Amino acid sequence: MRIPYFPGCTLHSKAKGLDDSTRGSLAALGVELNELSQWTCCGTVFPLAQDNYIGMVAAARILANAAREGGGKLVTVCSFCYHVLKRVNNVIKNNLEARRKLNDYLEENYTGDIRPVHPLEICKEDVGFDTIRNKVTRSLDGLKVACYYGCMLVRPASEMNFDDPENPTIMEELVSALGAEVIEYPNKTTCCGSYQILHDNALVMQKVEEILQSATNRGAEAIVTSCPLCQFNLDWFQKKILQKKNSFKTIPVLYFTQLLGLALELPQEKLGLEQHYVDPRPLLVGA
Repeated sequence: MRIPYFPGCTLHSKAKGLDDSTRGSLAALGVELNELSQWTCCGTVFPLAQDNYIGMVAAARILANAAREGGGKLVTVCSFCYHVLKRVNNVIKNNLEARRKLNDYLEENYTGDIRPVHPLEICKEDVGFDTIRNKVTRSLDGLKVACYYGCMLVRPASEMNFDDPENPTIMEELVSALGAEVIEYPNKTTCCGSYQILHDNALVMQKVEEILQSATNRGAEAIVTSCPLCQFNLDWFQKKILQKKNSFKTIPVLYFTQLLGLALELPQEKLGLEQHYVDPRPLLVGA
């Protein structure tokens, strides 16, 4: 199975571990990701003003390029990229004025036919969790994992249509297929503070601490996510929380594809585990 792939900016820099582990783990499952020959930043955020069509140009160009490469799908793993591409695609498909203006500007004729998909959807719908379970060569039995979705994958529910917006379970289903124990906790879709890190560190640290404590209080040994910004906030702020509170217990924050790659025994250099602030390797060596 070959599918066009949009990595996005962050996966070529700070989140290279997410890119490498996504490509490697899906390849091990029989899915080849073909990086788009031409791509730019998706725009990062979906414009809140409904008539701000210029804010959708970058994503519309990516979608049109993907349509030319065929396949009917476009895979992207970054939660922000997935959010923007899926919502812009929805606008193009259902808003005739937006479609006309974007196509006129880009000199394209794209009608919204591409389906932006997330690797979690590929794992569930195209590969199947039973198949993944059978392909696991290193069971993660005994490892207690909390799944963190954040905001972008699930909201707004009417447009994202990505699992239950209040209680998604697709990531937990994958973790279970890998043999790990899923830890349920109430903060898996609460915001980590996102871009508030640029000007309100205190707010972000408060949100991060609430999420981390919620997971560790219920016995989680690791947290997995799909968002580079969520991963950074949840990972990087732990040293600051520890300076403030000696009793704070640090916890590794991984990408779900790194956990998948570990279970499929990808080479260590394809996982990027050394790139995290809270080193997950001491925990995972015995996982």
